[in-house]
Amino acid sequence: MAILPIDNGRYGTKEMMEIFGEQKKIDYQLEIEGAAAIAQSEIGIISKSIGKEIHRAAMSGKITVKRIKQLEAKSDHDTAALVESLSEKCSKSARPWIHYGLTSNDLVDTSNSMQMRDVLQIIEPKVAKMALILAKKSKKYAKIPAVGRTHGQHASIISFGLKFANWAAEMAKHVERIEEIKKRILICKTLGVVGTGSLMGAEALEVQKRAAKRLKLFPAEVTTQVVPRERYAEYVFELALIGTTLEKIAIEIRNLQRTEIGEVAEQFKKGQMGSSAVPVKRNPIKSERVSSLSKLVRSQVAVAFENIPLWHERDLSNSANERFVIPTVSILVDEMLETMTKIISNLIVNEKRIVDNLYITKGQIFAEFVLEALIKKGIPRFVAYRDV
Repeated sequence: MAILPIDNGRYGTKEMMEIFGEQKKIDYQLEIEGAAAIAQSEIGIISKSIGKEIHRAAMSGKITVKRIKQLEAKSDHDTAALVESLSEKCSKSARPWIHYGLTSNDLVDTSNSMQMRDVLQIIEPKVAKMALILAKKSKKYAKIPAVGRTHGQHASIISFGLKFANWAAEMAKHVERIEEIKKRILICKTLGVVGTGSLMGAEALEVQKRAAKRLKLFPAEVTTQVVPRERYAEYVFELALIGTTLEKIAIEIRNLQRTEIGEVAEQFKKGQMGSSAVPVKRNPIKSERVSSLSKLVRSQVAVAFENIPLWHERDLSNSANERFVIPTVSILVDEMLETMTKIISNLIVNEKRIVDNLYITKGQIFAEFVLEALIKKGIPRFVAYRDV
C-alpha cells in the first residue's frame, strides 16, 4: 500500500526511484560481498576459486528480496539473512568464506555510497544542463532593460538577462561542489567490526583498496564500525544547497508572475485550470511545488547533522532516520531539477511589460544616475542627495 507521495508516483523519476528500491539495495550489498571476495582471493586470504565462486553467486541475480525476508523472519537480522541467502547459492567449501572479515555496516555504508554515487551520476548532468539553459536565457534577454528591485522596491535598472546569469553561475558552482565532494562521500568500507580490519590482518587496507576500485568508490582512510557521518551530512547539505538555489529561482518567478508585476509566467497548457473557483487565474503551481519541496529537503539537513555524534565506535541512533533522509533528499532534489528545467525552458517572458514597469515610478528609477550627474557638476554629494 502506497502511503507517501514518493511511493505512489506523484514525485520522483523512475531512474531515481530504482536506486532506492529493495531489490536494488540488496544487489548493491551482494556486489560488495563479491568485490570483497575477489579482493581477498587476489592477495591470498582465500583461494581464487572460492573468490570467483562467491562473486559469481553474488552477481547471479538469483538472490531475491522474498527469500531474504523469509530468512530475516527467523534471524531478525537483515544482513545475516542476506549472507545466509548467498550461502545457499555456494558450495560447502565456499560458505565459511562468505562475508569473511566484514560486518553488517560494511555492507550498509558501502551500499549507501553506491546509492549516492548513482544519484550524483543522475543529478550532476541535470544541474549542468540547468546552468546551460539559464546561461542561454541570460544571453537571450541581455539587452532588455528591467527593474532591479531591492527590499521589494524599485532600485535601479538591470538587464533582464542578469537574473538568469546569476542563477546560471550558482548552478555552475553546484557542479563544482559535486565534483569536489565525491572523494569524501563515496566511501568503500570493508574494515569489519570496529574499523581495524583485524581478521584480514596486514592485508585489510589492500582488500579495501581493491574492493573500492571494483565498486568505483574511494577507500576509507580511517573509520570506526561506520563511515563518519559528517560525510553523509555533506552529501545532504550539498543537495539541500541545490534545492535552495532552485527555490530561489522559483520564488523570483512566483513574484514576477504576480498580477501587478506580470513580467513572466509559467507555461499554461490547454485545458489546465488555475483555480476551481476563479476561472481567470493562472497560478505558478510548478514554482510553488519547488518551493514546497525545498523546505522538506532543508529539514533533512538538521537530521543528518544530528547523526554525526555517535557513541564510541558506533551506535544505532542514526540508522532508522537515514533510511528516510538519503532517499528523500535524493528523490526530491531530482524531482525539483526536472520541474525547474521545464519551467525555465518554457517560461513566458513579457518583454513589453518588463519595459513598461520601468516607468511606474515616473523616472525615479533613474535617481542613481541623476545623483551621479549632479556630483560630477560639482554639487556636494549630500546636497545633491537631498535635492534628488
